[in-house]
Amino acid sequence: MGQTRYIRFLKERYRILLGYTGLINVLVGGLILLPCLVLVGFPDELDLVWGFLLPGLGSAAFGASLWRLFLPRGGESLSLAEGGVVVVLSWGFAILVGTVPFLTVGGLNFIQALFESTSGWTTTGLSVVDVSQASHMILLFRSTMQFAGGAGLAIIMLSALAGPAGTGLSAAEGRTDQLMPHIRQSAKMVLTLYAGYTVMGFAALRMAGMDWFDAVNHAFCALSTGGFSTRVESIGYWNSASVEAVVIILMLLGNTSFLTSYTLLHGNFRAVCRNGELRLQALLIPGMVLFVFFGVCAGLYPTLGKQMRVAIFEVTTALSTTGFSTVGYGDWSGLGWLILIALMIIGGSAGSTAGGIKQYRVYALFRALLWEFRKMLLPQGTVTEPDVWIGESRRFLCDRDLRQIALFVCLYLGTLTVGTGILAAYGHPLRESLFEFASVLGTVGLSTGITSPTAPAGVLGTEILGMFLGRLEFFIVIIGLSRLVTNITTMTASIWKKD
Repeated sequence: MGQTRYIRFLKERYRILLGYTGLINVLVGGLILLPCLVLVGFPDELDLVWGFLLPGLGSAAFGASLWRLFLPRGGESLSLAEGGVVVVLSWGFAILVGTVPFLTVGGLNFIQALFESTSGWTTTGLSVVDVSQASHMILLFRSTMQFAGGAGLAIIMLSALAGPAGTGLSAAEGRTDQLMPHIRQSAKMVLTLYAGYTVMGFAALRMAGMDWFDAVNHAFCALSTGGFSTRVESIGYWNSASVEAVVIILMLLGNTSFLTSYTLLHGNFRAVCRNGELRLQALLIPGMVLFVFFGVCAGLYPTLGKQMRVAIFEVTTALSTTGFSTVGYGDWSGLGWLILIALMIIGGSAGSTAGGIKQYRVYALFRALLWEFRKMLLPQGTVTEPDVWIGESRRFLCDRDLRQIALFVCLYLGTLTVGTGILAAYGHPLRESLFEFASVLGTVGLSTGITSPTAPAGVLGTEILGMFLGRLEFFIVIIGLSRLVTNITTMTASIWKKD
């Protein structure tokens, strides 16, 4: 009898989960339709519209059906594990549907289309598309995916969703800090900041010399720390200090936690100055710029201005996990490669659009290390705990917090080692393999050339898995898939037992 009630409970919960998944699918369909707006400026691409209409309308119709059939009026609360199921299902569906335009009008095969779609939604920026030959609709589609992926599909949905689902979904998206007391208000505030930054970025890029189409795409991809570009040479195409300055500001804004941005906009400078992530950035960026300037650029580029611009831009793009570039790295020294790899592994702020291990975790481990040394010098029996500042609140780190952070870092570095080994097994040098997979796992997008249209399916498949795990931060993928497999197995076993 207890088993029967549990099966009934599972079926009811999965009706709700499918309802929320359907709502996100409606959003995905709308996003796929957005590139059709390009026809206003490029009407000669009308014959490509069907490649976006079919998946866009199909996704929206399918999602609306699930939403209307299964989601209760007023919504339902979701646990973190249930939010993980919704996020894994929704991101998986978005990636699969996102392959269709690349297959139908982009000229890619399936593994290439799946790679490009994954790179877009996860804001990685590695690409197998020849942007010099791609249509404007494909280029805007790539940027739109990164813009939405940076904000987070669940966060976008929550901004328009009434009901108590928020906590589970936002936590599953990796954004647990709320700006406002209510989760929907917090999500709306995130999108308001995101949209405001984008509009300002577009205007600044236009004034810096980009045309309107390039400015839209690069504003989308810089703020989302995505890195897709409309030019083969990326930001280096313009060779402009003003363009690079605007892009650096956008990358730093995308790299900054929305909670920190909200605190700063409300004038609480004291809380901002206490923020550990900003303190870490204040040390990392100038320090690494100096190392790159003297260790790489000073003997490589002809003028002092170019040397300093390259050092500042490349350090910022690596730490923010954006992936734009102004130069190639083939002639860089080993020191330059080491610095970029380390910065890509560290990554951006927690609660931002950036990837990597996240500066919060690195700073927390650093504080814990200092605390351990300090504890050795204190009298025996003294009770202390390491602490960090988040927004306006001081948070003490207990053993459980530090254990979770350490486990994540170990899992991240272990995955990095395995992924690097797989790329090296395909015949690539170890240095290039480590650089490439650090870029993949950190959702960065900088490349040594391993990722290309001619890359073997095994290389692209390994990178697809790395991008997915890196964007959803391992634990949610593990929790969501484990819950999904366990529950489906339980319900299937119950059906077989009845038969």
